[in-house]
Amino acid sequence: MDSVRKLLLVALMLAAQADGLNHLVTFPQPPVVELGSNFTATCVVINTTEVTADDLYWNLSGTTLPRELYSKINSTALSVTFTITSERQEWLLCQCGKTSPYVVLNQGRFMHGIMLVKGYAVEKPENVTCVALQEETVISGTISCEWNDSGRQTKDIPTTYTLYVKDLMGKTNHNTTRDKRAQVFLGTFPDHTNLEIWVEAHNKLGRAESEHLFENTGKFIKTNPPYDVTMMSETTFPTSLLLTWTPPINKNYVRLRYRIRFCPEGAHTWSDVPQVDTSHEIQSFRLQNLQPDTVYVSQVSCKNSQQGHGYWSEWSSNATKRTPEDVPKGKPGLWRIISEGEKTGERRVQFMFKEPVLSNGRILMYDMKIYHRVNGSTQVESFSFNTSETASRSSHREITVLNEVPIPDTETIRVSVSAVNSAGRSAEASLGVPERGRERPLVEELRVWPHEGKLMVEWRPPNSSQVSEFVVEWVRGGETDWQRESKSTTRTHITGKLQRLVCYTVSVYSVYSGWIGRAASVEAFLEQGAPSEAPSVSLVGVPGRNEAHLVWTEVPPERRQGFITNYTVYYRTGTEVKAVTVPGNSSSCTLTSLLPDSTYDIWIKASTVAGSTSGFIHSFTTQKYAPGEIEGIVVAVSLGFLFVFLITVLLCFYKKDVIKENFWPQIPDPGESTIGTWSPDYPLKAEPPRESCLSGVSVLDVDRCEGRSLFEEEKEGLPLKKDKFLSEEHSSGIGGSSCMSSPRQSVSDSDEGGDMADTTASTVQYSSVVASNGYKGQTPTQPPPTLFSRSESTQPLLDSEENLDTTLQEGSRLSQRCSQSAGGDQDPRLQGVKQGEELQSLDFCPLQEDSENNSPCDHQSAAPTSSYMPQLVGESTVSESQLRV
Repeated sequence: MDSVRKLLLVALMLAAQADGLNHLVTFPQPPVVELGSNFTATCVVINTTEVTADDLYWNLSGTTLPRELYSKINSTALSVTFTITSERQEWLLCQCGKTSPYVVLNQGRFMHGIMLVKGYAVEKPENVTCVALQEETVISGTISCEWNDSGRQTKDIPTTYTLYVKDLMGKTNHNTTRDKRAQVFLGTFPDHTNLEIWVEAHNKLGRAESEHLFENTGKFIKTNPPYDVTMMSETTFPTSLLLTWTPPINKNYVRLRYRIRFCPEGAHTWSDVPQVDTSHEIQSFRLQNLQPDTVYVSQVSCKNSQQGHGYWSEWSSNATKRTPEDVPKGKPGLWRIISEGEKTGERRVQFMFKEPVLSNGRILMYDMKIYHRVNGSTQVESFSFNTSETASRSSHREITVLNEVPIPDTETIRVSVSAVNSAGRSAEASLGVPERGRERPLVEELRVWPHEGKLMVEWRPPNSSQVSEFVVEWVRGGETDWQRESKSTTRTHITGKLQRLVCYTVSVYSVYSGWIGRAASVEAFLEQGAPSEAPSVSLVGVPGRNEAHLVWTEVPPERRQGFITNYTVYYRTGTEVKAVTVPGNSSSCTLTSLLPDSTYDIWIKASTVAGSTSGFIHSFTTQKYAPGEIEGIVVAVSLGFLFVFLITVLLCFYKKDVIKENFWPQIPDPGESTIGTWSPDYPLKAEPPRESCLSGVSVLDVDRCEGRSLFEEEKEGLPLKKDKFLSEEHSSGIGGSSCMSSPRQSVSDSDEGGDMADTTASTVQYSSVVASNGYKGQTPTQPPPTLFSRSESTQPLLDSEENLDTTLQEGSRLSQRCSQSAGGDQDPRLQGVKQGEELQSLDFCPLQEDSENNSPCDHQSAAPTSSYMPQLVGESTVSESQLRV
């Protein structure tokens, strides 16, 4: 949108100028401004009086510039000054701010602007260098130059460079470019002449020239490197190699001097031969002070021999050669490993050899001597071990491990070893193993930690002046390596190649003139990581109701990849996850507060300082009851039942009378009734009839011969309710006593109301009929009165009352006997009566409670005046005992 607006404004300005209608002019026109500088533009009102300088304002890329930047020159001219900061092109417009309709309709007549083109001023080119390269066997006629320019450029105002080369004849050759390098072709290279060379930089904001070079052409020459570079070795000179080469150009064109560098194969740094030894024209050189039996690499370079002229050529291709072997320099590295033997009192020592630092060739064999000293005598054993025959148990090629040598605890041995190669024998290295219990003191405060990719070892030496050196040993699995340090060393780093994520056991030994002291050891990692695996967790036994005991095996050392700081045991049921953290040296854990009868998922996580690793998930289910809980419940319930039983037994024992009274009520024994103690000697008071007491009792007058008819009537009433007889014979044992029960409901009522079986257990009234025959066997002149006594008892009926069939049978027999006694003096039914007693009439005379005299009842008056109403058949039953007088 801004571009369209700019184009429209330009078109209006051009149209206004063409018609002579524009009244504003802005200058300078067109401007090229320098970035970072202050720029001033002026706007002038011409050919009109409609506006003045006070009506004008400046606009830069759509932004009105503040009036603090304006300067009013006069009433028709207004200038603005501001700093150029942006690199992009911008429109600077002078516009009229008057708002009259006339001015607005003629906006194009009161607007004018300029396009600001921005750039940087040119900088002076510096460090102009030129070179003339060798082509085939001569120097090329093309000179190539490079320079530096710290100036900046924009795409609107680029900087252009021109390289000028002028010879002594005044001929100038040049080449223009926008790069900071250029080439100028001179034809044939002008040997031994001087040249003037410079560079000019220019753009729309100005020009700048570099310093002019006035140099001899020999200073610009750069030849090719020497070729056919070779090295040769000589057997008689094991520490030197002869290096030869061919010059790249004929010395008639350029005289050369050389430089040489060399290094052992695989090394990362070069050794330079002093240039003083190679400044003159040579084509060979002997490299000296080399290491025997070592492969060396060498390179050669050359340049113009004139001092300060020319450039060094590139390095030649590599020349490689091995130096001859020499007698080993230094001693073999001798060390030992002591282990306990199978036999008691025996140690087993395993010796290891490491090639001398300067073996100067391939070690072919080791000569070994063992000095045994027992009880003051010394024995010597000599061995020679061919390196091709000895078994090596180390990953390092230079370490040779010999078989174990048994040494008793009371024996002291000393071993000396020398290395042998094709050129000779090395000096001997010795090592002593003292008898058990006489080892020298060990170092103190041993610390090992990683630092900048190495393991640093620090210790405090023992308080002894006899220490000759220290040995630092590191062991990984079955691989052992060591290095020797001087007696003044208390801090060093392990020089061997250590691996990441591997645990090393680092030990420091103090050595006393070849005798080894005791070791101080620690474990360390060069770099730790998360364990490669986590332990597998398992249950110990059966999980309980609220707890489970877990065990796991430690992570193998080769898979720990660091020191285990802790184990975290996770257990989950449903969506709830809990964790228990235990130390890294733990191998078991007990989970508590578990839910009964629940399934748990468990897993364990092993952690180091560098990370953690989780193991596999295992599941288990807790018990519904704790061990012994069911037995406890059974025992508790059994004890509870036993307690209740004992309490019940005790209650029954202490409350037996109450229980007996409620569950087994005492039935009155007619044989023990007090009615049997009633005697005519003690007159009974006649008890007046009581409605409340005798309402349920009926008295019948029965003659001796009326028994049959009575029982026949009872038999006729049996079909009404056979089992509803409510009276039973009770004999008092005195002969004249009986009890009669009268139900509260008659048979006729029971016929209407239903079965009367349940009413027999209700209140039963017992009655006694007492007949007196006189005093002491005397026969009274009148029949004694029959007394009736009523008993208010609530006891259930006797068996005879319930056994109606028996009663009926006895009644039938009684009827027969009564019929038989009509013509005789003795009634068979009176056989059980005491002798002298007579059967009186069965008229019932009520006994008054307060009467003291027992007056006989008149048969004629008693019968008709009886207060008891005769009962119908079925309403009352008279037992046999009631008929006995």
